[in-house]
Amino acid sequence: MSDWNLPWTAGCRCDQLRMRISQAPIVTMACHCTGCQRMSASAFSLSILVPSSGFEITAGDAIIGGLHGPTRHYHCAHCKTWAFTRPDGMDAFVNLRATMLDDHAWFTPFVETCRTEGFPWATTGAPHSFPNIPPASAFGPIVAEFQRSGPRPGR
Repeated sequence: MSDWNLPWTAGCRCDQLRMRISQAPIVTMACHCTGCQRMSASAFSLSILVPSSGFEITAGDAIIGGLHGPTRHYHCAHCKTWAFTRPDGMDAFVNLRATMLDDHAWFTPFVETCRTEGFPWATTGAPHSFPNIPPASAFGPIVAEFQRSGPRPGR
């Protein structure tokens, strides 16, 4: 998958927390749930689902912020930027906030979730939109389609 131009580097707002992504993303997303609205102080959050084995913190410290439940939201220890999430029961994946990428201009959400909680005026144009969190079974065909035709750096 050389068309991904990996590895990617990423950092928080103050740049003390630095990350490296060395494996291709699984899918790009926007979530309109009220939790993401509050965490991002926006209409939705933007994220890139990447394999845990292709994600590493290269500098700084990440601390748990937001809700302190089974799904862990990691923030920079210094500036408190919401950097990534480790969803409960999905240890093989990291949900990186898309704007943490040093080069995120290529990012486009391929899936949007929780539209029933979203603002009617805030849409992303994602090719796949769900009223809530879709069942895991819905992602197989979507991920395959994303791997074939999803957004890429330089594309």
